[in-house]
Amino acid sequence: MTTVDQNTRRRRGTGLIALDEQAGHGGYTLYAPLTGDGEVLLIDVHGTVAHRWQLPHRPGRHARILPNGNLAYNATLPDQDALFPMWHKYRGGLMQEIAPDGTVLRSFTDPLQHHDAHHYGDGRILYTALEPLTGARAAAVRGGVPGSEPGGTVHADTIREVDADGRLLWSWRVSDHLDPEEYALHPDYSREHWPLINSVFPLADGNVLASLRSVSAVIVISRETGEVLWRTEPGLVSQQHHPTELADGNILIFDNGVFRPGVDVPYSRVIEVERPSGKVVWEYHDPAREAFFAPFMGSAQRLPNGNTLITDSPAGRIFEVTAQGTLCWEYVVPQFGSYREPEIGALFPSLNNAVFRAYRYDAGQLPWLKRQV
Repeated sequence: MTTVDQNTRRRRGTGLIALDEQAGHGGYTLYAPLTGDGEVLLIDVHGTVAHRWQLPHRPGRHARILPNGNLAYNATLPDQDALFPMWHKYRGGLMQEIAPDGTVLRSFTDPLQHHDAHHYGDGRILYTALEPLTGARAAAVRGGVPGSEPGGTVHADTIREVDADGRLLWSWRVSDHLDPEEYALHPDYSREHWPLINSVFPLADGNVLASLRSVSAVIVISRETGEVLWRTEPGLVSQQHHPTELADGNILIFDNGVFRPGVDVPYSRVIEVERPSGKVVWEYHDPAREAFFAPFMGSAQRLPNGNTLITDSPAGRIFEVTAQGTLCWEYVVPQFGSYREPEIGALFPSLNNAVFRAYRYDAGQLPWLKRQV
């Protein structure tokens, strides 16, 4: 027997790791441990828990504070069968708005929802879901590992928007609008899910920004016609997550870097892309590039002072960098656990502290928060 902790991430230290209060934006950071039992935490810059929600279902991915101060929570709908091996890892199904005291104010379910659900704050929700493709429709999907469709079914993405009463307002299906040749799966990916939309975001002009992970593309979808109005150039991003629109119209993207063309040592980065030119106008990567690599998940949030909050999701590491790329705050999630579903437990057997996204808020966005004076 040994007294050495065999969990590498935990052994390297958890909680507050670094803080430069003068360079940092300040405020409160929200996160939801993916292997937790429904706990959502809000911490200050010193890593002290300022508020905690204890909810009955583990997160389907993440939580976010709405403009009205309530919590938007995307939870895992219990007792659902696995559509394919990875389904239990990123499925959701239960989308809720919750008061600071934990009271559920709104709830909407869709068993086929996964990854992202953007709550507007007025009851509307824009979210990702699935539809099964079989026969010739499944065969039309290009790329991926041949024969890896479970039961011959390719699950294709849809995007849906519902109102506060759950009525469908708008929908979009990749099977109707994406060219399978132009948006082929990476050859090393299973054909169980195409193209794996892990993020949806409403743009200021009313159109929809979406991240297609397994084909390494970020696109803008016309809400009016469904056509693709814009996409990142092939090779610009690799298995990316969480594109968001900035105030000037640029797009901030967490670029994971898996299978990045022409790169033999993978690394992750956060980039800002100018929409008209498609060019990268800002980039952050660790000074030792290989020291920051998240092979899956991840998020980035541009803060009001120009800093960027970054979530290295698999490592449970949340950190803030300045516009010059200087790290000024770092926190490692101390909550470790295991996935309850045996299918996912077999794929991720060790205790982990992963979070899908983290968000930073100013005190003025949390009027109900009781703060120490």
